Amino acid sequence: MQDLWRLSAADLAALVRSRKVSAKEAARAGLARLDAVNPALNAVIDHRPEDVLRQAAEVDAQIARGQDPGLLAGVPVTVKVNIDQEGFATTNGLKIQRDVIAKSNSPVVDNLRKAGAVILGRTNCPAFSYRWFTTNLIHGDTKNPRDAALTPGGSSGGAGSAVAAGIGHIAHGTDIAGSIRYPAYACGVHGLRPTVGRIPGFNAALPERPIGPQISAVSGPLARTVNDLRISLAAMAARDVRDPWWVPAPLEGPTVSKRAALCLNPDGLATAPEVKAAVSDAGKRLERAGWTVELIENTPPMREAVEWQTKLWLGDGYEAQLAAAEREGDPGALACLRGNRTKVTPFDQADYAKALTRRATLTREWLLFLEKYAVVLMPVSGELPFPDHFDRKDEASFKRVWEAQLPQIAIPFMGLPGLTVSTGLVGKAPVGVQVVSGRYREDLCLLAGEAIEAGGVPPSPIDPVA
Repeated sequence: MQDLWRLSAADLAALVRSRKVSAKEAARAGLARLDAVNPALNAVIDHRPEDVLRQAAEVDAQIARGQDPGLLAGVPVTVKVNIDQEGFATTNGLKIQRDVIAKSNSPVVDNLRKAGAVILGRTNCPAFSYRWFTTNLIHGDTKNPRDAALTPGGSSGGAGSAVAAGIGHIAHGTDIAGSIRYPAYACGVHGLRPTVGRIPGFNAALPERPIGPQISAVSGPLARTVNDLRISLAAMAARDVRDPWWVPAPLEGPTVSKRAALCLNPDGLATAPEVKAAVSDAGKRLERAGWTVELIENTPPMREAVEWQTKLWLGDGYEAQLAAAEREGDPGALACLRGNRTKVTPFDQADYAKALTRRATLTREWLLFLEKYAVVLMPVSGELPFPDHFDRKDEASFKRVWEAQLPQIAIPFMGLPGLTVSTGLVGKAPVGVQVVSGRYREDLCLLAGEAIEAGGVPPSPIDPVA
């Protein structure tokens, strides 16, 4: 049983619950895998083996007492370094936050622990979680295990890299503009951005977030199987009164017709041929599984959603964000803010009011569209995963990255769920599809996702490739 780290979370939890494997054995296997491959990846930037084994011992003790340890019994998972974990620094990739030591857990960490998970380590992100590339001045560069020349994605790049390489069975990530969906895409695994309000969030160690992040940023899981996303969503979504946006919505909604829309060039996106082929292939996989798939020319508006989402994310308090980035001195964060200045400033009270008004209108259009279709299939990105640090190559490359990420930036503005399903490789580069559904219908994303997954996925977990 030395290769426990290779198992799905669901299979490992079943073994632990049935006492065929102890949580401590699973934890030791997870720690050994971390020691073996993390030096080449720098996916996990902080972990304490003695604390990991203590958590595992608690799970074993529960089982010995005849108690149910939860859905994720003994499963090693990672959490992103931008959320609170008691006793650890909530750095968000920043030197200026190296001394922000959490005195309590964020709701998602508490929920994972209540479900029996063992927190294996904390994963890297870019400074301020701004970019689709993962490097910073405090923790360094994270590598993509499939090809070190490619970005591991961002901002949950450490999460994507870790789970693809077998460091933990599930990775926690956060997503305001693709930060779960893109690392899953770049690393060849699956990632779920849930509906706003589905998974409770709060970081007591940091100031309250402005309204833009409150209504669009979420926590969610990355994993190697769609079923592991399903069980980790159930674990993470438990009630926590600290998040006033949390909604007690059922995890399973009413049965609907298996009808999907397929859009290759949403709102005029110039989608690369290899990406188009992957999205089309995902549609064929759904058809083989009994779905009706309709090719459509366009979705409801996405470009306008991108414009407003970028303003709410970066324009609200822009000068304060820029001042903090200048104090930090991180080149990638400064490039992100300076490169978007003209798009997000000025952002005054009238702009704020218009953003929130348009959010209601565009969300309504999307929800009406998603009454007709259970899901819509579209690109995760207009291009294959970018070379690492491509956004800092020159101004044209910066613009090219931001244009390609249109499908990721738009969806959070409406608060909708989005699922990345990895479907294959083009050379060493992973490729996949984004599945979007109505609010609180992650179950439909996952249902379609499993049918797509059944058609084949890149092998994982994998050993790092230089």
